[in-house]
Amino acid sequence: MALIADLPFKYRAMMALYPWRRVQPVPCSPLNKPLAEARIAVVTTGGLVTADQVPFDNSVKGGDYSYRVIPGDVQVATLRETHRSDAFDHSGVAADRNLALPLDPVRALVARGEIGSLAPRHLSFMGSVTAPGRLIKQSAPEAAALLVADEVDLVLLVPV
Repeated sequence: MALIADLPFKYRAMMALYPWRRVQPVPCSPLNKPLAEARIAVVTTGGLVTADQVPFDNSVKGGDYSYRVIPGDVQVATLRETHRSDAFDHSGVAADRNLALPLDPVRALVARGEIGSLAPRHLSFMGSVTAPGRLIKQSAPEAAALLVADEVDLVLLVPV
């Protein structure tokens, strides 16, 4: 496990000075059915995009607050990583995109009947958004509406 002490000074300083937000209560909803009957969507902050999608914009001050819809039938290995942060080692995600968007392992759980079904769409956000106001007010409600429209019961959030 990585330790904050292992980070370069600029990241340790940023984390010490960043005005962290607290959300009370934390918004969540209980799962109202067995996992074997639930529809699951996967949401990543890994900055993954399909070959035909525009990469996340690294020039947006405070971080790109947009998201990309990832089709449920995508071949995970074909996704491109466009995460802007240099605060972590990208080699693991480069070797296996399932580390950031584990659709293949979730598909295996669906095939074994441990999970009911996989949603037709999944979401990719850019991690490293240091000014989350637009994300909270605009992108998150849009993304939540998409998941509701897809009748998603459970979201697996994979922070990167």
